[in-house]
Amino acid sequence: MNASKESVNSLVMGILAGMGSVDAEVVVCVPFPYLSQVQALSSHSQLKLGAQSLNVNASGAHTGEVSAEMIKDFGAQYVIVGHSERRSFYGEDNKLVAQKVGVALNNGLTPIFCVGETLEQREAGDTEAIVSEQVNTVIELLGIDSFLGIVVAYEPVWAIGTGLSATPEQAQNVHAFIRQLLAKHDKGIADMTGILYGGSMNGQNAGELIACEDIDGGLIGGASLKAEDFLQICKVG
Repeated sequence: MNASKESVNSLVMGILAGMGSVDAEVVVCVPFPYLSQVQALSSHSQLKLGAQSLNVNASGAHTGEVSAEMIKDFGAQYVIVGHSERRSFYGEDNKLVAQKVGVALNNGLTPIFCVGETLEQREAGDTEAIVSEQVNTVIELLGIDSFLGIVVAYEPVWAIGTGLSATPEQAQNVHAFIRQLLAKHDKGIADMTGILYGGSMNGQNAGELIACEDIDGGLIGGASLKAEDFLQICKVG
Protein backbone atom coordinates (compact mmCIF):
# COMPACT_ATOMS: atom_id res chain seq x y z
CA MET A 1 0.00 0.00 0.00
CA ASN A 2 2.59 2.49 -1.25
CA ALA A 3 1.31 4.59 -4.12
CA SER A 4 -0.05 7.84 -5.52
CA LYS A 5 -0.88 8.73 -9.10
CA GLU A 6 2.34 10.70 -9.35
CA SER A 7 4.59 8.07 -7.76
CA VAL A 8 3.04 5.26 -9.81
CA ASN A 9 3.65 7.20 -13.01
CA SER A 10 7.27 7.90 -12.07
CA LEU A 11 7.95 4.32 -10.97
CA VAL A 12 6.40 2.60 -13.99
CA MET A 13 7.98 4.98 -16.49
CA GLY A 14 11.33 4.40 -14.79
CA ILE A 15 10.93 0.63 -15.01
CA LEU A 16 9.84 0.79 -18.65
CA ALA A 17 12.86 2.92 -19.52
CA GLY A 18 15.17 0.16 -18.32
CA MET A 19 13.32 -2.88 -19.63
CA GLY A 20 15.34 -3.05 -22.85
CA SER A 21 18.22 -4.70 -21.01
CA VAL A 22 16.02 -7.10 -18.99
CA ASP A 23 15.71 -10.73 -20.05
CA ALA A 24 13.47 -11.94 -17.22
CA GLU A 25 9.68 -12.09 -17.11
CA VAL A 26 8.64 -9.04 -15.06
CA VAL A 27 5.27 -8.57 -13.36
CA VAL A 28 4.18 -5.55 -11.33
CA CYS A 29 1.39 -6.21 -8.81
CA VAL A 30 -0.40 -2.92 -8.42
CA PRO A 31 -2.82 -1.58 -5.76
CA PHE A 32 -6.35 -1.83 -7.15
CA PRO A 33 -6.97 1.92 -7.75
CA TYR A 34 -3.93 2.15 -10.05
CA LEU A 35 -4.54 -0.88 -12.30
CA SER A 36 -6.05 1.28 -15.03
CA GLN A 37 -3.18 3.77 -14.89
CA VAL A 38 -0.51 1.07 -15.13
CA GLN A 39 -2.44 -0.74 -17.85
CA ALA A 40 -2.36 2.41 -19.97
CA LEU A 41 1.33 3.08 -19.29
CA SER A 42 2.52 -0.46 -19.99
CA SER A 43 0.13 -1.66 -22.70
CA HIS A 44 2.76 -1.79 -25.46
CA SER A 45 5.58 -3.18 -23.34
CA GLN A 46 6.78 -6.56 -22.07
CA LEU A 47 5.81 -5.55 -18.52
CA LYS A 48 2.99 -7.74 -17.20
CA LEU A 49 0.31 -6.65 -14.77
CA GLY A 50 -0.95 -8.27 -11.58
CA ALA A 51 -3.07 -7.47 -8.52
CA GLN A 52 -2.25 -7.93 -4.84
CA SER A 53 -5.27 -10.00 -3.72
CA LEU A 54 -8.77 -11.03 -4.77
CA ASN A 55 -12.08 -12.12 -3.26
CA VAL A 56 -13.35 -15.68 -3.74
CA ASN A 57 -16.79 -14.42 -4.78
CA ALA A 58 -17.63 -13.41 -8.34
CA SER A 59 -19.90 -10.52 -7.31
CA GLY A 60 -22.48 -9.48 -4.73
CA ALA A 61 -22.64 -7.87 -1.31
CA HIS A 62 -18.93 -7.78 -0.53
CA THR A 63 -18.29 -4.07 -0.07
CA GLY A 64 -14.70 -3.03 -0.54
CA GLU A 65 -13.66 -6.32 -2.17
CA VAL A 66 -12.41 -6.99 -5.71
CA SER A 67 -13.24 -10.02 -7.86
CA ALA A 68 -11.12 -11.93 -10.37
CA GLU A 69 -13.25 -10.57 -13.23
CA MET A 70 -12.62 -6.99 -12.10
CA ILE A 71 -8.89 -7.66 -12.03
CA LYS A 72 -8.98 -9.21 -15.51
CA ASP A 73 -10.94 -6.21 -16.79
CA PHE A 74 -7.72 -4.18 -16.53
CA GLY A 75 -5.58 -6.65 -18.44
CA ALA A 76 -3.98 -8.22 -15.37
CA GLN A 77 -2.67 -11.75 -15.78
CA TYR A 78 -1.41 -12.40 -12.25
CA VAL A 79 -2.61 -12.05 -8.67
CA ILE A 80 -0.77 -12.49 -5.36
CA VAL A 81 -2.60 -14.97 -3.13
CA GLY A 82 -1.94 -15.70 0.54
CA HIS A 83 0.71 -13.07 1.16
CA SER A 84 1.87 -13.24 4.78
CA GLU A 85 0.29 -9.86 5.51
CA ARG A 86 -3.08 -11.12 4.25
CA ARG A 87 -2.69 -14.21 6.42
CA SER A 88 -1.58 -12.41 9.59
CA PHE A 89 -3.49 -9.11 9.44
CA TYR A 90 -6.69 -10.18 7.67
CA GLY A 91 -7.16 -13.73 8.94
CA GLU A 92 -6.72 -15.58 5.66
CA ASP A 93 -6.19 -19.23 6.60
CA ASN A 94 -4.87 -22.07 4.46
CA LYS A 95 -8.35 -23.13 3.33
CA LEU A 96 -9.34 -19.64 2.17
CA VAL A 97 -5.98 -19.15 0.45
CA ALA A 98 -6.45 -22.45 -1.42
CA GLN A 99 -9.94 -21.35 -2.47
CA LYS A 100 -8.51 -18.06 -3.75
CA VAL A 101 -5.89 -19.98 -5.75
CA GLY A 102 -8.71 -21.97 -7.32
CA VAL A 103 -10.76 -18.87 -8.16
CA ALA A 104 -7.72 -17.25 -9.78
CA LEU A 105 -7.05 -20.35 -11.91
CA ASN A 106 -10.70 -20.71 -12.89
CA ASN A 107 -10.65 -17.12 -14.15
CA GLY A 108 -7.47 -17.44 -16.19
CA LEU A 109 -5.26 -15.61 -13.71
CA THR A 110 -1.88 -16.97 -12.58
CA PRO A 111 -1.82 -17.03 -8.78
CA ILE A 112 1.46 -16.13 -7.10
CA PHE A 113 0.83 -18.44 -4.14
CA CYS A 114 2.75 -17.36 -1.03
CA VAL A 115 3.95 -19.72 1.69
CA GLY A 116 6.30 -19.26 4.63
CA GLU A 117 6.92 -19.37 8.36
CA THR A 118 7.20 -16.83 11.15
CA LEU A 119 10.34 -16.37 13.24
CA GLU A 120 8.77 -18.26 16.13
CA GLN A 121 7.89 -21.18 13.86
CA ARG A 122 11.41 -21.28 12.40
CA GLU A 123 13.02 -21.17 15.84
CA ALA A 124 10.75 -24.02 16.94
CA GLY A 125 11.91 -26.10 13.98
CA ASP A 126 8.46 -26.02 12.36
CA THR A 127 9.35 -24.48 8.98
CA GLU A 128 8.78 -27.66 6.96
CA ALA A 129 5.56 -28.53 8.82
CA ILE A 130 4.10 -25.06 8.22
CA VAL A 131 5.07 -24.95 4.54
CA SER A 132 3.82 -28.53 4.02
CA GLU A 133 0.42 -27.64 5.42
CA GLN A 134 0.16 -24.54 3.23
CA VAL A 135 1.12 -26.40 0.05
CA ASN A 136 -0.82 -29.58 0.81
CA THR A 137 -4.05 -27.64 1.42
CA VAL A 138 -3.90 -26.47 -2.20
CA ILE A 139 -3.08 -29.97 -3.47
CA GLU A 140 -5.94 -31.49 -1.46
CA LEU A 141 -8.46 -28.94 -2.76
CA LEU A 142 -7.30 -28.51 -6.35
CA GLY A 143 -5.02 -31.45 -7.17
CA ILE A 144 -1.37 -31.50 -8.17
CA ASP A 145 -2.22 -30.55 -11.78
CA SER A 146 -3.24 -27.10 -10.52
CA PHE A 147 0.45 -26.31 -10.04
CA LEU A 148 0.82 -26.24 -13.83
CA GLY A 149 -0.75 -22.78 -13.53
CA ILE A 150 0.64 -21.65 -10.17
CA VAL A 151 3.77 -19.70 -9.27
CA VAL A 152 4.89 -20.41 -5.69
CA ALA A 153 6.59 -17.71 -3.59
CA TYR A 154 8.45 -18.68 -0.45
CA GLU A 155 8.46 -15.72 1.92
CA PRO A 156 10.00 -16.27 5.34
CA VAL A 157 7.80 -13.91 7.34
CA TRP A 158 10.71 -12.98 9.61
CA ALA A 159 12.56 -11.58 6.60
CA ILE A 160 9.81 -9.29 5.29
CA GLY A 161 10.13 -5.58 5.97
CA THR A 162 12.82 -6.23 8.57
CA GLY A 163 15.85 -5.82 6.36
CA LEU A 164 16.77 -9.39 7.26
CA SER A 165 17.08 -11.99 4.56
CA ALA A 166 17.47 -15.73 4.63
CA THR A 167 20.93 -16.84 3.63
CA PRO A 168 21.09 -18.41 0.17
CA GLU A 169 21.51 -21.78 1.89
CA GLN A 170 18.44 -21.28 4.10
CA ALA A 171 16.34 -20.14 1.16
CA GLN A 172 17.55 -22.92 -1.14
CA ASN A 173 16.79 -25.56 1.50
CA VAL A 174 13.14 -24.50 1.74
CA HIS A 175 12.78 -24.09 -2.03
CA ALA A 176 14.16 -27.60 -2.52
CA PHE A 177 11.77 -28.89 0.15
CA ILE A 178 8.79 -27.31 -1.66
CA ARG A 179 9.86 -28.87 -4.95
CA GLN A 180 10.22 -32.25 -3.22
CA LEU A 181 6.71 -31.88 -1.77
CA LEU A 182 5.33 -31.40 -5.28
CA ALA A 183 7.52 -34.17 -6.69
CA LYS A 184 5.91 -36.70 -4.34
CA HIS A 185 2.80 -36.24 -6.48
CA ASP A 186 4.32 -35.47 -9.91
CA LYS A 187 8.01 -34.88 -10.58
CA GLY A 188 7.37 -33.31 -13.98
CA ILE A 189 5.06 -30.70 -12.50
CA ALA A 190 7.51 -30.10 -9.64
CA ASP A 191 10.33 -29.43 -12.10
CA MET A 192 8.19 -27.00 -14.10
CA THR A 193 6.79 -25.01 -11.16
CA GLY A 194 8.40 -21.62 -10.67
CA ILE A 195 9.36 -20.97 -7.04
CA LEU A 196 10.22 -17.39 -6.13
CA TYR A 197 12.02 -16.10 -3.05
CA GLY A 198 10.21 -13.27 -1.26
CA GLY A 199 12.17 -12.16 1.77
CA SER A 200 13.91 -8.79 1.42
CA MET A 201 15.56 -9.60 -1.90
CA ASN A 202 17.52 -6.59 -3.15
CA GLY A 203 20.16 -5.64 -5.67
CA GLN A 204 22.96 -6.76 -3.39
CA ASN A 205 21.73 -10.28 -2.61
CA ALA A 206 19.62 -11.10 -5.70
CA GLY A 207 22.44 -12.62 -7.72
CA GLU A 208 23.51 -15.05 -5.01
CA LEU A 209 19.92 -16.06 -4.23
CA ILE A 210 18.79 -16.56 -7.83
CA ALA A 211 21.94 -18.59 -8.55
CA CYS A 212 20.59 -21.29 -6.19
CA GLU A 213 19.29 -24.36 -8.00
CA ASP A 214 15.67 -24.17 -6.86
CA ILE A 215 15.22 -20.39 -6.70
CA ASP A 216 13.63 -19.25 -9.95
CA GLY A 217 13.17 -15.55 -9.23
CA GLY A 218 11.96 -13.09 -6.64
CA LEU A 219 8.79 -11.61 -5.19
CA ILE A 220 10.15 -8.14 -4.49
CA GLY A 221 8.87 -5.89 -1.71
CA GLY A 222 10.57 -2.67 -0.63
CA ALA A 223 13.20 -2.80 -3.37
CA SER A 224 10.44 -2.57 -6.00
CA LEU A 225 9.52 0.98 -4.97
CA LYS A 226 12.55 2.49 -6.72
CA ALA A 227 12.88 1.78 -10.43
CA GLU A 228 16.67 1.65 -10.34
CA ASP A 229 16.73 -0.86 -7.48
CA PHE A 230 14.01 -3.00 -9.03
CA LEU A 231 15.71 -3.05 -12.44
CA GLN A 232 18.97 -4.10 -10.83
CA ILE A 233 17.21 -7.23 -9.56
CA CYS A 234 15.38 -7.83 -12.86
CA LYS A 235 18.67 -7.79 -14.75
CA VAL A 236 20.02 -10.55 -12.50
CA GLY A 237 17.01 -12.70 -13.37
